[in-house]
Amino acid sequence: MSDPAIQDRAAGAIMGAFIGDALGLGPHWYYDLAVLRHDYGDWITTYADPKPGRYHSELKAGQLSQSGIILRLMLCSLIERGGYDEADFCRRMDEEIFPLLNGMPVNGPGGYTQQSIRDAWRKRIQRNLPWGQVGGQADTTEAIGRTLALAVRYAFQPQELAAAISSNTRLTQIDDTVVTLTVAYGAVLGLLVQGHKLNKSLSGKLMRLARAGKLPFHTMAHTDMQPPQEDLPRESGYFVSPDALLTPSYVAAAALDPEIRIEPAWKVSVVYGMTCAIYHQLPAAYHLTSRFPDDFESAVLHAINGGGENQARAILTGALVGAQVGLSGIPRHFLDGLDEAETLQRFAMELASRVGASIAGGHVN
Repeated sequence: MSDPAIQDRAAGAIMGAFIGDALGLGPHWYYDLAVLRHDYGDWITTYADPKPGRYHSELKAGQLSQSGIILRLMLCSLIERGGYDEADFCRRMDEEIFPLLNGMPVNGPGGYTQQSIRDAWRKRIQRNLPWGQVGGQADTTEAIGRTLALAVRYAFQPQELAAAISSNTRLTQIDDTVVTLTVAYGAVLGLLVQGHKLNKSLSGKLMRLARAGKLPFHTMAHTDMQPPQEDLPRESGYFVSPDALLTPSYVAAAALDPEIRIEPAWKVSVVYGMTCAIYHQLPAAYHLTSRFPDDFESAVLHAINGGGENQARAILTGALVGAQVGLSGIPRHFLDGLDEAETLQRFAMELASRVGASIAGGHVN
């Protein structure tokens, strides 16, 4: 049995992601903020129905999109198998998700199917390719939406965390930069579940894990900016540089610098980019997490009210801040309005009970 505080943070990360997903269901993908304000008012405060003719229009406030549904699928696999079993995850995708798709975007469970899942479906179903040969080039955060459960499960086992997230991401997205950034997000989330904060010190902790060989990032970079004295060849299988591990603390330093202000905070979407691309989403999520470390509601609502791909922004932010405040720190009204909240919370707690039970070498000070 893991420590109650660890369990609380682990469950908070999972439920934070589900809440972020459901919050984005109604006001999803408004790139014209004037239209978003017209449809939902000056400030979105809770779950909302999608408007007729827009994304997810057949669903109701508080329900999950396909990203949330696949996260739930991942949770069920992790719980029933006791850990990451890639064959079981793939079987569930084959049996529970792919039969409901037709290759079109506005289709499938959750009312919309993301590009990377559509690409995998075409190769898997139409071309009958095996898993391992169906990944595509989408530069989005879809893999984070499901692998964040792996980050929670293996929060104290960074080598297992990185291996599982990398392997699962490559099932649907094979671009090396996307995989690198996805693993880095998972490593950040793992440390937050341990009890660390996303601040100016976090990247140093990640770098120590990388130098110890516990995270697969090449660390030839010199933080003192002095010329390297020797060429260190990149080890096979290592990500080319540690920069993805450095980004969180760079963003946190800016978020906490009184001379650098993004006001109101929802304008992170304008500063970092409103689109689906992972390199737009991660800085915004890291910023909101650093700025509102103990205020789950402010963090996720600023993520939502920024428009654009606000659902992914809220999933990423919800998991990170949820891990910092714990399930106990998430306002009750977000749980009350979430569809099937009791079932989702039970899954989150079942996974959380397995986190940190035998703390390995991934714990850093």
